[in-house]
Amino acid sequence: MNTFNESRRHFLMKTGLGVAGLTALPSIAKAMEGMGTSGDMMMPKITPNKASQNFHPDVEFDLFCKPAAIQILDGSKTNLLQYTARLIKGPKDTLTSLPNSFLGDIIQLHKGQKVRVNLHNGLSQPTVTHWHGLHVPQIMDGHPMYFIDSGETLVYEFEVINRANLNIYHPHQHGVTGKQVYFGLAGAIIVNDDDEAKLDLPSGEFEIPLVIQDKQFDGDNQLVYSSMMHNKMTGVTGDKILVNGRPNFQLDVASRAYRLRVVNASTSRIYKLAWNDEMPITVIGVDGGLLEQPEVKQYVMLAPGERLDIWADFSGRNEGTQLTLKSLAFSGVLPKMGMGMHKGAIPVGSEYPILTIRVTKKVSETHKLPMRLSTFKHYEISDTANPNNPIPIGIKEAPMSMLLNGRPYEFNNPLPSERVKVGSIQLIEIFHAHGEMKNMKMDGDGEMKRGGMGMGGMMDLSMAHPIHLHGQQFEIISRSFRGDSTAYDTVKDGFINSGLKDVVLVMPMEIVKIIKPFQDFKGLFLYHCHNLEHEDMGMMREFSVE
Repeated sequence: MNTFNESRRHFLMKTGLGVAGLTALPSIAKAMEGMGTSGDMMMPKITPNKASQNFHPDVEFDLFCKPAAIQILDGSKTNLLQYTARLIKGPKDTLTSLPNSFLGDIIQLHKGQKVRVNLHNGLSQPTVTHWHGLHVPQIMDGHPMYFIDSGETLVYEFEVINRANLNIYHPHQHGVTGKQVYFGLAGAIIVNDDDEAKLDLPSGEFEIPLVIQDKQFDGDNQLVYSSMMHNKMTGVTGDKILVNGRPNFQLDVASRAYRLRVVNASTSRIYKLAWNDEMPITVIGVDGGLLEQPEVKQYVMLAPGERLDIWADFSGRNEGTQLTLKSLAFSGVLPKMGMGMHKGAIPVGSEYPILTIRVTKKVSETHKLPMRLSTFKHYEISDTANPNNPIPIGIKEAPMSMLLNGRPYEFNNPLPSERVKVGSIQLIEIFHAHGEMKNMKMDGDGEMKRGGMGMGGMMDLSMAHPIHLHGQQFEIISRSFRGDSTAYDTVKDGFINSGLKDVVLVMPMEIVKIIKPFQDFKGLFLYHCHNLEHEDMGMMREFSVE
């Protein structure tokens, strides 16, 4: 068992995507052909950041992106892309590898540490790494403008100011984020702090990472990433569920309490997690760390980019007992027009197993669940700079395009509502802009304002979107739904609306209001759909924090 402690306008330079360096791994080279790094988007080429002599890290490590061949299924090894790391300075448990996995090392940090990461691009294409969930300056956030070419090194330097929480690191190269993640570039980051340590939650071998992904394999065990537009419109899905990079995952446990740290690292698949014996799921934390108190659910929805901290108590279970964590059936997250039926893939919204738990040891040890887990700063609408004028995030699906506020991604060209003052607290409203814009009002700057939840022809393209906002985590303050609730009723009781979040799943016909602080750092900070195929198609915008 694994131990787990842990310029305002476009620039006139385009980037290209080479494949010559992947001759040793031809299946990846073929899969990557024709994928531009930023589509038609003009993106600057910035000299990669170097180490500062005035920055004295507590932790330093090299992080390499490179091709690899890994045994995943019986038979041929699978060619993919992989993060590997080498510790230069810091505690020995900073980097922990997952056994027999292609996933990157678990990076374990502590609040207050100063961290330096030397990212080395050993791919044949540009890349950049985003620290999903960490609150860091613009230049350290993995914005696609900071991409590095093959053979280059980018140095990140930042102080960990997050409270204890579970995060992800993955590429953020515009136009190919989904493909680079799908082919293997992903890993988990754990931030610890003194407040959480006082709770004495299960740790060491009793704290288990569960990184869930779906992949599709061909007859030679090579990854298949669909280039068909109708698949990209809904998101690429797979025929096998992997946990920690392995199929048919089985976890052997003792009859005691465990802490399960769950990440949805799929590019598009949404899960409805439940135990097969109807044991409730006890949630103690989400994206931004521990909840104030546990929440007990019969099932929990988990969208791409979201994280869950689950208290799983197997006390009293007899040796030999088996449980299955599965995804239950649900509906309403895909369009009505019949898209998303990916050949051979596990249908989204069907029921299927994710992993098996087997009790292999009977113990008398008990571990009590704390009823008070944490405290954190709450904001009220009256605290926001715009209580009567929420910032709109209007989601719109259209044939061959994905839009936010009626626009595709535009580097450094924010709408008026996307300019916010540093230090401010903002009210944001996320909604579906349906009805072929007929219910949307456009102001003098060409900016979208919500005028109603239209029911026009484009409704048939409507689907659920996990919206991720970079920077500080936010709070969900309300969800409202309008329309036929038949499908919505299959998912609504699985949302965790308390705690701090950086991804929120927004269902069709749903309006979600959040309060988000924009503190500490100026610059361009992305927000986008974390269905990574949608992000690559342009469902991404920037806040200019000024």
